[in-house]
Amino acid sequence: MDFFVVPTVRFKLLYVWFVIEHDRRHLLHVNVTAHPTSSWTIQQLREAFPGETSTRFLIHDNDAIFSDRVTEAIDRLGMEPKRTAYRSPWQNGTAERWIGTVRRELLDHVIVIDESHLQRLLREYVEYYNGERVHTGLRDSPSGRPIENRPSPRAQVGRLPRVGGLHHRYAWREAA
Repeated sequence: MDFFVVPTVRFKLLYVWFVIEHDRRHLLHVNVTAHPTSSWTIQQLREAFPGETSTRFLIHDNDAIFSDRVTEAIDRLGMEPKRTAYRSPWQNGTAERWIGTVRRELLDHVIVIDESHLQRLLREYVEYYNGERVHTGLRDSPSGRPIENRPSPRAQVGRLPRVGGLHHRYAWREAA
């Protein structure tokens, strides 16, 4: 889990909190706030892990927001908290890589208006990221997405816009 900051059109800073699985790079939970607190972070953990979880470890950095209260909440959820070393972002590389990806593929192309706008953008992007984006480092498509065979010799590849047209999914369509 980690936080990153997004400025708005009026230079207000919004904080994005997320949890991502290491193995499939699947985002479990994302939320936005203008005022992160340890209580808010604990509530996000409850929403990310509502029941029994098979997650054994939860890696996070040494940000002050990840206080002893947050560490205790992680323990109560049945996971072992793992702090990275100071000034060592590479120790949580999956989270850091996702931050770079969401910046390059979404946030570098839009101007965020306010908190609700950022939440909508992230909701659409996470849906695309988890369900349709090919993770080339994993050399496969997202889990559960079927491989589509060409339905007929006349079929052509058509594009379906995603995330407001910033990204596309390509699928077979019958030629007119």
